[in-house]
Amino acid sequence: MTPKVKITTSERNERLCASSGSAWEATIGYSRAIRVKDAIFVTGTVGVEADGHYSPTLEGQTRRAFEIIFAALEALDGKAADVVRTRIFVTDIKKWKEVGAVHGELFGEIRPALTMVQVSGLIDADAQIEIEVDALIHDDLVNRMA
Repeated sequence: MTPKVKITTSERNERLCASSGSAWEATIGYSRAIRVKDAIFVTGTVGVEADGHYSPTLEGQTRRAFEIIFAALEALDGKAADVVRTRIFVTDIKKWKEVGAVHGELFGEIRPALTMVQVSGLIDADAQIEIEVDALIHDDLVNRMA
C-alpha cells in the first residue's frame, strides 16, 4: 500500500514526532506518531479521507486508516513489517470479518499481536473504526533469528 498522506516530522522532548495535519492533533494536543529510540507508537487513527469524508464501508475506512498509519511509520523510518501490535476499535463487532480481511492482507506473514473490541462511539459519528499500532525497529533482530 503506497501512502497518499502528507506527514511532517519534528523533534520534541527528545522524540521524533509525526503529524498528519489533522485538526484533532492541534486541538487535543497529540502527535500522529512518536518515535523514541527504536519504538514507534501510532495514535488511534480513524479512516477519514483528506477531504473530511468517510467511506461508507468499514473496509474502506480500515484501508484508509492503515494508509495514514503506514505513512506515519514511513515518516519515522518504519514500515509495516516493524509492527508488533495493533489495537482496533470498531463500532460494530459483527463486521469483524471486513476488518480482519484487510488486516490479514496487510499483515499476513508479519502477524502482530492484535486486539479488536467494540466501542459505543468514536471521535466522529461517521467513523466506524479507529486503529493504533506499536512498532519496533530492530534490524539485528532479523539477523539473530536467521
